[in-house]
Amino acid sequence: MEREILFTGIGGQGIQLMAKVLAQAAVDEGKHAMLFGLYGGAMRGGPSDSTVVIGDQPIEAPPIVPACWSIVAMHPSSLPTLLPKLRPGGLLFANETLVQVAPPARVTVVPVPATRLAEQAGNLMGAGMIMLGAFVAHTGVVTLGRAVAAMRAALPAHRTRMADANAALLERGAGWVGEARHSGAA
Repeated sequence: MEREILFTGIGGQGIQLMAKVLAQAAVDEGKHAMLFGLYGGAMRGGPSDSTVVIGDQPIEAPPIVPACWSIVAMHPSSLPTLLPKLRPGGLLFANETLVQVAPPARVTVVPVPATRLAEQAGNLMGAGMIMLGAFVAHTGVVTLGRAVAAMRAALPAHRTRMADANAALLERGAGWVGEARHSGAA
């Protein structure tokens, strides 16, 4: 099994942290993972993309992939160039608050109200953690517990005070998937 996940958004949405957490959680579960992040010079608002490849076998090439299993889109800016890379049967997780996507016939679109849920939680900066929690819960590519532990380990020293809030946001995103499945929305 090899899974390629492309994260896309803008600086300040936590794209690089989401990718780092997912890759570390996979390694912590005994899988192989590679991460490649790209971002512009602007601290906030510039393009931010990251690719994570997770597999059962060693990954031998840098994770610059021509096709992917899943895209996690927090902002629409890079989506037009990334969407053609999504394989038939792939998954598109879209922050429905910011990304309006007409569902392509060949993929499954999972619209996650990440920004709205973050606002409701009183932490607008936490939309990325909500999206990652939803992604992990929906796909099962790693466990939620490993994602929470990896997030705690990935935070730089000046951000460790955010660990509990981020853990709650990951859990909120995962919980949303359960609620959406129960109601038939996911």
